[in-house]
Amino acid sequence: MIFKKDTLKFGFLLGLLAPFLGVAIYYFVKYFPTFSIAEFLRATFQNKSLLTAVSSISLMANVVLFTIYINRKKDQTAKGIFLITCLYMLAVIFYKLI
Repeated sequence: MIFKKDTLKFGFLLGLLAPFLGVAIYYFVKYFPTFSIAEFLRATFQNKSLLTAVSSISLMANVVLFTIYINRKKDQTAKGIFLITCLYMLAVIFYKLI
């Protein structure tokens, strides 16, 4: 089963993929079919308050995964998810400041 794996690389992979799933869910719940995905992404990067909302929602997917792996004592995978989450947050903050 996928939840039994405990490697740093696997945590990196999950940490990279989960935010995309979070953004997709946010798009389909809030903006589909009014806006296309291209329009949604363009608006997200042009509107800094929308970027904050989208990045917060997408990082919630990582928080859920992190909690699952911590509770299952899969510390290496949880560490990978946490590191990618930190990098993602720093990238969003850097983008907002520029």
